[in-house]
Amino acid sequence: MLDSFRDAFRLPDLKRRILFTIGVLFLFRLGAHIPTPGIDTQAMSELFDQGGVLGFLDIFAGGALRRFSIFALGVAPYINSSIVMQLLVVVFPTLERMQKEGEEGRKKIVQITRWGTIVFALIQAVGMTFWLRSMGIFSGALFDGLVVVTTVTTGAVAVMWLGEEISDHGIGNGISLLIFAGIVARIPEAVIRTWNMMKLGEINLLVFFMAIALMIVVVAGCILLQEGQRRLPVQYAKRVVGNKVYGGQSTFIPLRVNQAGVIPIIFASSVLLFPYTIARFFSGDIAAFMQRLLAPGSVVYTALYVFLIIFFSYFYTAVVFNPAEVATNMKKYGGFILGIRPGRPTSDFIEKVMSRITLGGAVFLAAIALIPTLMTKMMGITSFYFGGTAILIVVGVALDTVHQIEGQLLMRHYEGILKKRDKAGGLLRF
Repeated sequence: MLDSFRDAFRLPDLKRRILFTIGVLFLFRLGAHIPTPGIDTQAMSELFDQGGVLGFLDIFAGGALRRFSIFALGVAPYINSSIVMQLLVVVFPTLERMQKEGEEGRKKIVQITRWGTIVFALIQAVGMTFWLRSMGIFSGALFDGLVVVTTVTTGAVAVMWLGEEISDHGIGNGISLLIFAGIVARIPEAVIRTWNMMKLGEINLLVFFMAIALMIVVVAGCILLQEGQRRLPVQYAKRVVGNKVYGGQSTFIPLRVNQAGVIPIIFASSVLLFPYTIARFFSGDIAAFMQRLLAPGSVVYTALYVFLIIFFSYFYTAVVFNPAEVATNMKKYGGFILGIRPGRPTSDFIEKVMSRITLGGAVFLAAIALIPTLMTKMMGITSFYFGGTAILIVVGVALDTVHQIEGQLLMRHYEGILKKRDKAGGLLRF
């Protein structure tokens, strides 16, 4: 990994992409510290010091929600809009056809997702403004409330734009990197807080080392999950074209155990936290019941969390991986899996294998997300920061970014070979 980063800075184009990504992440962290006008930031911080679900929400906002900065909503509106859009594509044939139109169709889907982000941001901004007013943190008039709603909504749109800029001109998935940056930025604060808790005797030294050992095991499990593959052997038949013989070699199809990466974790957390957040904006018995029912750590929340992780693992895998397309391409170039007929039988076989390994990967993903939380509760650590969800996102995004850098290095390595052959007159390029 270190060799990849060292080599990356030797290539001007790749170096520019990495520096661009770092610059955008700096702007994101800068915006997370710019307060929204009219908000009592001190009272807001004291409210978050009480712990509970607000601290969990603040993890995804990278501390911006605690300060109620202009980026207080973070990437939540964009994620919610993306989830709804992907579900609508499956339900409505018109949107499905639009998605299959190629680059033009993809641009239309992205544009609709952007408008959905604005709608979700506006709803959340209005709800949070009323909630802050009820908590006594915001006491402005109607115009002041409009300023807060406009500022926070605009901030959510700016976060969406920053994420898209990273995806288009930088390295890695932009939205995932913004979440990653928010989590990593809080690690120094979490280390200092944990150290102070140890000095005050709130955390036993033995329990602390047990928690650290557990975190190392979870990180190792995340890496195994992200890198795990099932390789299907493929044989290509020999073809004679003119005086040359093509094919005849053996290869494999790498089916990843966790094809969806950290997307199921992010989607499941966002889906569960959205109704809980809305319920906090209202008073009454029904709202209080919904808050208790969907509070992170409750039995209902845990059960739904596991179910949604498994659901989104299958759903996102179905979106990004098409067995029928793989089988068609294999048949087109004379490839076949030993013992399986080309065409539809190959597609069914790949789908069957993919379904089995996705189930195992999804269950393992849910277990990794829950085990640290359950263990920290059993150990009596009430405010230990390093939960399973945060570790999964950090490790998953880091591995994905490293793989993209390695892919860029490999692509430019082959480009260098082709250029050398061009100069030598050994290759005709079009």
